Amino acid sequence: MTSTGNPRPGAFIDRDGVINEERAYVHRVEDFVLLPNAIAGLRALADAGFALVVVTNQAGVAHGYYDEAAVRTLHEHLQDLLAHEGLHLDTIRYCPHHPLGATPAYRQACECRKPAPGMVLDAARALGLDLAASVMIGDKLSDVQAGRAAGVGLNILVRSGHALRDGDAQQADAVCDDLLDAARCIATRSNIGS
Repeated sequence: MTSTGNPRPGAFIDRDGVINEERAYVHRVEDFVLLPNAIAGLRALADAGFALVVVTNQAGVAHGYYDEAAVRTLHEHLQDLLAHEGLHLDTIRYCPHHPLGATPAYRQACECRKPAPGMVLDAARALGLDLAASVMIGDKLSDVQAGRAAGVGLNILVRSGHALRDGDAQQADAVCDDLLDAARCIATRSNIGS
């Protein structure tokens, strides 16, 4: 954990496939299912002094499958589930855009959609986080790329969501089974979160 007066490290965590089951365009509370080790992984990261930050692409908004109100409702539900476990996400950032979206207002290439670093940088500024001491945990190469572009110190892929494509694992600093395994891996890196 960082000492008093130093910026806190952040754990930037993708949502679908890392915290909850990967299902096509999860946007309804009844379809939201936490992965088995998600709570334990979040708790381990929080106990290690990391700010918990969710960064998630939500292209379903751009494609017209659901609206931003549905995203906010689902994130409120996630915070409620975590509150029952004594946990709280410091912030949730989502990108509703997609360059090929069906909804004109959201059809754009932007700096917030991973692999761009916008969500990470925005959250880090808002919370005063130390990016070099931070971690990115995701299930796709775009998560690693966003973390690297933002200057995040450790970028991890997990196997609990999308199947890793050939070459993806080599671009990550580590590959772990799930969020809890990633938290354990981070704990062994003395220069991260300390």
